[in-house]
Amino acid sequence: MATPTESAVDLWDDDVLLDPYPAYEALREQGGVVYLPKNDLYVLTRYDTIRTALADPETFSSTSLGFNPMVNEALQGTSLASDPPLHTQLRATLSANLTPRALRGLKVTIDEKADRLVRELAAGGSFEAVDALARAFPLEIVADLIGFKGTVKENMLRWGQAAMQVLGPLNQRTQENFPIAGELYGWCSSVTAEDLVLGSIGRGIFDAETRGDIPPGSAGHIIHQYLGAGVDTTIASIGNIIALFGRHPEQLERVRENPDLVPSAFAEVLRYWPPIHVWGRTTTREVEMDGVTVPAGSQAGILFGAGNRDPRHYVDPDTFDVSRNPVDHLSFGYGPHGCAGQGLARLEGHAVLGALARSVKTMTIAEEVRVPSNITMSHETLRIVDVVAA
Repeated sequence: MATPTESAVDLWDDDVLLDPYPAYEALREQGGVVYLPKNDLYVLTRYDTIRTALADPETFSSTSLGFNPMVNEALQGTSLASDPPLHTQLRATLSANLTPRALRGLKVTIDEKADRLVRELAAGGSFEAVDALARAFPLEIVADLIGFKGTVKENMLRWGQAAMQVLGPLNQRTQENFPIAGELYGWCSSVTAEDLVLGSIGRGIFDAETRGDIPPGSAGHIIHQYLGAGVDTTIASIGNIIALFGRHPEQLERVRENPDLVPSAFAEVLRYWPPIHVWGRTTTREVEMDGVTVPAGSQAGILFGAGNRDPRHYVDPDTFDVSRNPVDHLSFGYGPHGCAGQGLARLEGHAVLGALARSVKTMTIAEEVRVPSNITMSHETLRIVDVVAA
C-alpha cells in the first residue's frame, strides 16, 4: 500500500483556526488520510474514512485523544480517554442519566427557560448573544443538572474552556490554560457527594460508585467529563445557531413558518459548523485506509468539519439548508465513543432554536468575532441589533 500524501498545513495556525474550511477542502481533496509534518499527525478528512475510524476503537484508541502527552496522562482512567472494557463500564454510568427517557422530564423546563431568555433579549431590540445566551443558558442547565454550587458554579466557564484548550499541542494557548485546567482536575479529584446538590445527577454518580458499578475514585472523572467536554461545545453550538440564522435570515423564516424543521435545522447547524476542530486517536496497529497505510502508534486527527462538508456524502455541502436533515452528521462522533451528552445537547439546541423562531422575526449581526482556539470553534463576541420581535 502507498504512504499518505503530505501537506504543509498547520492545523493550529491562527488563520486555520479562525477559518478552517479552505484547509479542510484542500486536505480532503488530497486524500482521505493526509500526513501533516508540522503537527506529526495523520488527519482523517473524508466522511467514510472518519466513520470507519470512529467505529473501530480497537484500532483507533482513545487513550491519546489530546495532542500533548501531559493532558493524555491526566485523562487516563476517564471515559473520554479509555477503551473497552473500562470505557464500557464508565460510559454506562455517564450515560444512565442522559438517555432520552431520563431527559424527557427536563424538556419542559429547558424549553421554558429558553423561551423566557430569548423573548427578553429580543424585546430589547439588540443583545450580545455569547454572554447573554450562548454561555448563560447551558451553564445554568448543566449547573442545575449536575448539582454544581458555590465556587464551582462560578468557575464552570473558565474551567470548561481551559479543559478544551489543553487538549491541543504544546503551544502558547495550551500552556496558558494548564494551570486553569489543573484547578478543574484538582477539584474533580477531591469532590465528594456532599459537594453536590442532593438529588442531582452528580449525587447519583457517587451512588453508582458506592454500589460498585464503577471503580473506586471514578465518580470525579465522570463529573469532569460533563464539565470538561460538554460545556464549551454546547456554548459553541448555541452561538453558531444565532450566527448562522443571522447570516441566513431566509432559513430562519423557513423555521418560523414550519416549526417541525427545528430538529433538522439544529442538525444542519452541527453539520455546517461543528463545535470541534479536531479530535485525537492513536493507532494500535498498522492500518490501511483509503488506499494508504497508517503506521502503528501514529497520532490520528479526526477532522469532523472536513467530513461534514464531504461532497462524496452530502449534496451541495457548502450550502446551509435547514431542510437537509443530516441526522448522520459527524459532530457528535460515531460508534462507542459517540457523544454521551448528545441528547442533552439536542434538548438545549432545539429549545434555543425554537425560541428564536417564535420570538424573532428578523435580526442583524453587527459584530461577529472569533478567536483562535485549539479545539473548540466558537464565538467570542456576537452582537445582534435591529431585532424585530415576533
